Amino acid sequence: MTFMPGDRRPQPDDPTLRRVVAELRRPVAFDPAIDAGALRVIGAGRRRATWARSRRWLGLAAALAASVVIAVGVYRTAPAGPRSRPVLLRLVAPASSAVVVVGDFNDWNPAANPLEQTGAGEWTIRLELRPGRYRYTFLVDGREWKSDPAEPPAPDDDYGAPLSVLTVS
Repeated sequence: MTFMPGDRRPQPDDPTLRRVVAELRRPVAFDPAIDAGALRVIGAGRRRATWARSRRWLGLAAALAASVVIAVGVYRTAPAGPRSRPVLLRLVAPASSAVVVVGDFNDWNPAANPLEQTGAGEWTIRLELRPGRYRYTFLVDGREWKSDPAEPPAPDDDYGAPLSVLTVS
């Protein structure tokens, strides 16, 4: 295709392509009898089509209602996801005045889970945790990190705090 000076539309170089373009640009004339017959059929078919369309929508509505009923039934009978389990954490720290636990389960927030002193220097907390594996540590008096002696140590996290691993099944 080439461009003619001053014309933005490309001009076809191929004679066959020129003939095809010329044929496509010719106006098409229809016989008026065909138009009238088509309009008659469309008018008669419109009444049938309206009823057919209504039946189709009723069928779709019934299928949707049945799907909702089935989904609600399945939802009600499906077993619930993993439930929380009670976990008791304990630390013996007789000379301390405050102990908190921080870990994966509370976004390492030192204000979230303070332990209660139960006597004889023992601190405890009962947490509700979903099944999984959690890293955590105790913060004693706001300055000393201690791992849980009752649980295995976690790999070093590059922050230097001693961590423990708790697996809730």
